[in-house]
Amino acid sequence: MEERNWQQEFEGRVAWIRGLVESSGVKGIIFGNSGGKDSALVGILCKAACDNTVGVIMPCASRRNYGQDADDGRALAEQFGIETRTVDLTAVRQAELLALSTATEPSDLAISNIAPRLRMTTLYTIAQSEGRLVAGTGNRSEAYMGYFTKWGDGACDFNPISDLTATEVFAFLRWLEAPSGIIEKAPSAGLFDGQTDEAEMGVSYRAIDQYLSEGTGSKADLDIIGRFHARSEHKRRPIPTYR
Repeated sequence: MEERNWQQEFEGRVAWIRGLVESSGVKGIIFGNSGGKDSALVGILCKAACDNTVGVIMPCASRRNYGQDADDGRALAEQFGIETRTVDLTAVRQAELLALSTATEPSDLAISNIAPRLRMTTLYTIAQSEGRLVAGTGNRSEAYMGYFTKWGDGACDFNPISDLTATEVFAFLRWLEAPSGIIEKAPSAGLFDGQTDEAEMGVSYRAIDQYLSEGTGSKADLDIIGRFHARSEHKRRPIPTYR
């Protein structure tokens, strides 16, 4: 993969974000500080563009949310001077499940998607209360695979890294000298204990990014990538409307 000019990328993205903030007339930016690679890069870029950037750590049921992820999120915030707040959503999730029990028996997949949607509700509530834009943290690889929650982490006002593959996000973070814990740990949505992106998808980001950049890969990998992309098409399409 061709090496990108990360200094140029940094300056261009920061200028773009700064322009959005100025043209929107908002007071600042907010993002979910998950302790993962994507939120780390978004946080760094947003802070460089807008000093009034806030990262919110939002643990929700998973022990990893309270431990490694929260620790990495705080390490990022400390290194780059990002204001950090914490909103514990575990009790909210439990209340939602209790309320749902009177109407349906939620599937395991539906339950796992509650946390991302609660997090986005939290971000937009703070954003609307304080005049902020919500920064998205999804990368190109996740978008192609549909590996995001519709109306959860897929919702945002702008996204400064949507064109970057997971491989490029890691390279960008290394150039920025982000905390090593974030760069070295296995990517995870943190939806439940023991969960990792690659194990859940059954294919590595390296294979996904090879396909996106070169159009090549093993038959097994291409079959998985094609299946994920096809069944998640509804996530990338505009909402159907009657005209």
